[in-house]
Amino acid sequence: MTLRAQRVLMEADAIVYDALVPQAIVDMGRRDAERLSVGKRKNCHSKSQDEINRLLVELGRQGKRVVRLKSGDPLVYGRAGEEMAALREAGIAYEVVPGITSAFAAAADFDLPLTLRGVASSLIFTTGHDLTGKVLPDWASLAVSGATIAVYMGRTVAASVAERLMGAGLAADTTVAVIENASRADRKLFHGILKELPDLQARDDLDGPVMVIIGEAVAGANFDKSEPLSAFHAGTPVRETAGVE
Repeated sequence: MTLRAQRVLMEADAIVYDALVPQAIVDMGRRDAERLSVGKRKNCHSKSQDEINRLLVELGRQGKRVVRLKSGDPLVYGRAGEEMAALREAGIAYEVVPGITSAFAAAADFDLPLTLRGVASSLIFTTGHDLTGKVLPDWASLAVSGATIAVYMGRTVAASVAERLMGAGLAADTTVAVIENASRADRKLFHGILKELPDLQARDDLDGPVMVIIGEAVAGANFDKSEPLSAFHAGTPVRETAGVE
């Protein structure tokens, strides 16, 4: 996290945090700060978005200094837009403290260039759920032309992502990088090719957030740090890759 984020966290009267935020980060707040978990995980929401919005407004009206703590960057798949709109409507002042989004953290773990001169000049952020509908997103054609694709929350829809992209013309041997718990000490890194991506859905050793990065530029990553996707077989233990956060 940034120094600015750490400073505001230590000044907070109330910390409203998501499920993916490590407990060590939550604990950085003042000892007497109120801590409120509003985490969302797949098929398990402790609070609806409307309830979170109302909670933030209520805490603000009480005159408290509130930190809405998210993992990664709040403006990338963090639903910050809905929360900011609720605060503006209620006349409550706020500021946004930028974070490091998962795609950048994952790329750093892999020594992976998201853009590469002469290879990839575009970068696409998406969720795998964008590829589960009947209509292929407009950006799919960019993937075929060489753009790097960063797929957030990609494990459970990996088969759909691979199928739709290959159907759009992306080569089956396009390099992919997969990381669970990007930038954390318990991260796991894997590499392979697009046609191997569906195997992710069968893995029972991955229960944290998974980022999938696809594209020609991915071939420039440092795969000495990772395990091949093809090495996994159900029930076989996988070596964990850990490092300094």
